[in-house]
Amino acid sequence: MSAVVFLLVCFLSCSVSEEQTVKSGDDVTLQCQGPEHEAITSLQWIRPDLKKKTEKYVFFFRDHKIFEDYQHPSFRGRVQLMDPQMKNGDVSVILKNVNTKDSGTYECRVSVNNKKSELMNIINLKVKDSGQTSGNTQTEGNLGLKVGLPVGIGILAAVVVGFVFYKRHKGRFDQRI
Repeated sequence: MSAVVFLLVCFLSCSVSEEQTVKSGDDVTLQCQGPEHEAITSLQWIRPDLKKKTEKYVFFFRDHKIFEDYQHPSFRGRVQLMDPQMKNGDVSVILKNVNTKDSGTYECRVSVNNKKSELMNIINLKVKDSGQTSGNTQTEGNLGLKVGLPVGIGILAAVVVGFVFYKRHKGRFDQRI
């Protein structure tokens, strides 16, 4: 039973991956939610596909300070916190004036109370040349999440209920056989 509860908790709390498509020249908000009632000591937005480890940062914040020197040169001066106070754990960033080279995977990692950073969100950003798409859309990646998440939760809930029902009535079934 504890394994089922663990799977349910992990399923509901694990990071979510989404896809965003924007046109070149637009600004895009990369959404990420950290813990609401804990002190965020470190925030890292990274592009794992960038070559040098020291230049994987899209945005780096630690101990109440933004470190632009740690950013990949192509992101300097183009990234800012959506909410500089990070109220309610909102650690989303705005990437300004995107271009096709900004297409890729973005990871949001948060550390609270100086503990090891945890992956909070993954965004696959696609930047199209101007005129091929309009604005900041999230329908492609979220459609599967909107359908799959409730279905998965429903199936998991049915398994848990079935297991509990079986355990409670196991003696009755054994007596009949």
